[in-house]
Amino acid sequence: MQNRRDFLKKASLLIAGGVVAPKFMTSCAGKAASGPKKHIGLQLYSLREMVKDDGIQAVLEAVSKLGYTHVETAGYDDGKIYGLDPKDFKQRLDDLGMRCTSAHLGPDYSKDKETEIMAWWDKAVESYNQVGAKYLVKPSMPLNEKTTADDLKMYCDYYNAVGYKAASASMAFGYHNHAFEFEHSFDGKTGYDFLLDNVSPQHVFFQMDVYWVMMAGQDPAKYLKERARQFKAIHIKDVKEIGASGKMNFQAIFEQMKANNMKDWYVEVEEYTNNNPVESVQQSWDYLNDAAFVY
Repeated sequence: MQNRRDFLKKASLLIAGGVVAPKFMTSCAGKAASGPKKHIGLQLYSLREMVKDDGIQAVLEAVSKLGYTHVETAGYDDGKIYGLDPKDFKQRLDDLGMRCTSAHLGPDYSKDKETEIMAWWDKAVESYNQVGAKYLVKPSMPLNEKTTADDLKMYCDYYNAVGYKAASASMAFGYHNHAFEFEHSFDGKTGYDFLLDNVSPQHVFFQMDVYWVMMAGQDPAKYLKERARQFKAIHIKDVKEIGASGKMNFQAIFEQMKANNMKDWYVEVEEYTNNNPVESVQQSWDYLNDAAFVY
């Protein structure tokens, strides 16, 4: 089985030599392909093991060769993005013709540590402002059978406060769902609807993960239509590679995204058919690039 280093070496040699199979050329030399280039983003969590093994530079080079135009990070700590100063991270992306437009990050709320947590966000806002990101997204939250409506209201207040900080730097703060937000009721609503109804829409948006909405037995396109003003970004996800399972109605999702004039969406691949993350991320790009309904 082709490993990550072999893939990168082979891709570089083939591109340099001009000897590339048609599908591989479309994926790895998207900048040279005819016609407008689709604005396909990638959540870098998709290549998390490669980040650990080969470093972020190798990952960014691979993502660029595959044809992705922008990324969403999942590696921030104490002012560093994947261990790099924000300006250094931005420069590496600039050199590859890509942008970082979003980030997954953020601590859970604790009233005892509120001052410390809000100071953490001040530094994160400063870091991603240097990168030129548009969005800061909380990727999850503690929500289970012990959670109360008052707990959720506390989190809504927390998200509103972080959203205010992000807005001060011309960024938007959002929340990314899983399926568990739909599993419990609060004041007669699912946790997800409770959050949607109780945050300030001026300060908090929602990044829909369409796969987890589907897994919760809900219709992603219906939510996008009924709550259009609250969704600014999307995670395009499937069981494994995008489009491979046949379970996701991506055409309906993209048609509603287009109707909502949504500009920002990111592929996320968490499991891999052949245990090869790069291959799965490439397959996902190929599917979306070939799909007539993807804009």
